[in-house]
Amino acid sequence: MAYALYQIIVILLDVLWWIIIVQAIMSWLIAFNVVNLSNDVVRTVMVALDRMTAPIYNPIRRVLPDLGALDLSPMVVLLGILIIRQAILPPLFGLV
Repeated sequence: MAYALYQIIVILLDVLWWIIIVQAIMSWLIAFNVVNLSNDVVRTVMVALDRMTAPIYNPIRRVLPDLGALDLSPMVVLLGILIIRQAILPPLFGLV
């Protein structure tokens, strides 16, 4: 039972990892004008991704200093996911 719970948590963390990666790539494509927000599909995807990640980013953005256009909160979240997956979950579930 514990291993199944471990696998579910790992899958959810992997999904969150890829959501953040896709959002970062989409924001770069928008910033470099490869795609733009006047396209309905692009706008819908970006709004959906923003709504999924904003609750995670906002507390981190309050703590991090303002660096202007550079947003480090996705990197902080990815680092946190990595630490949770590799350093916290295995000992917690007795897999080490």
